[in-house]
Amino acid sequence: MVKKENSFDPARILELLWRVDAKPSRTGLSVDAIVDAAIEMADANGLESVSMRNVAEHLGVGAMSLYTHVPGRQELTDLMIDRSLANLYTHVDEPASVPGGWRSALRFVAERNWELYQRHSWLLDAIGARPVLGPHTNDKYEAELRTLVGTGLGDVEIDSVLTLVLTHVSGTARASAAVDRVKKQSGMSDAQWWAATAPVIERVMTRERFPVSSRIGTAAATSYDAASDPVHAYRFGVECILDGIEVMISQVQPADRSAASE
Repeated sequence: MVKKENSFDPARILELLWRVDAKPSRTGLSVDAIVDAAIEMADANGLESVSMRNVAEHLGVGAMSLYTHVPGRQELTDLMIDRSLANLYTHVDEPASVPGGWRSALRFVAERNWELYQRHSWLLDAIGARPVLGPHTNDKYEAELRTLVGTGLGDVEIDSVLTLVLTHVSGTARASAAVDRVKKQSGMSDAQWWAATAPVIERVMTRERFPVSSRIGTAAATSYDAASDPVHAYRFGVECILDGIEVMISQVQPADRSAASE
């Protein structure tokens, strides 16, 4: 008879995330030790390398001993996500305290999240549609929302603005990770790829047929020295987004600004 896996229990994962009624283990194994080992493995070899069995082997313990602390891989992934955010900001007011007002503060938020994805690219595959409601995730959300308090934007607008910034960061970080992955898998640098494809491209993608894309594509590729530049896309996009937010804030009426800051 095949043993059925434990079904996902939202209440149970919340208790784990917040360490509700956490008890010390006689063996020295703990939720934190398991999660740290899983993050170490994901950083080195990607999220797909993380399984309960592999983590147990990494820790030098039996697989069943892990289930005493973490019910399964889905719960482990949520714990990994929250744990990885633990040191994103030194304190909850750090982003809002950046000199230069909300614009500098949001740019700071974008940069910290970009750096986070460079350290833990597996987060791009791990984060799902439903939020992980752990302590570090909530600290992050609170810290980032505070950058826009007092701008006059409404609560839903503040949430939407933050979502826009973070979605742009994750999207360009995903593109950056894809570029790195292609280079690793193909064993070719961008320069080598261009050298290999240029003779064919020149024959089939003529300037007569593609006058605009040929001109602009060549200019972009020359500027980037690559087929694309996710870092440029990230920084360019952040500034465009901030310009748009500035227009929104400039249109807020003084009365609305006073009410939003109360």
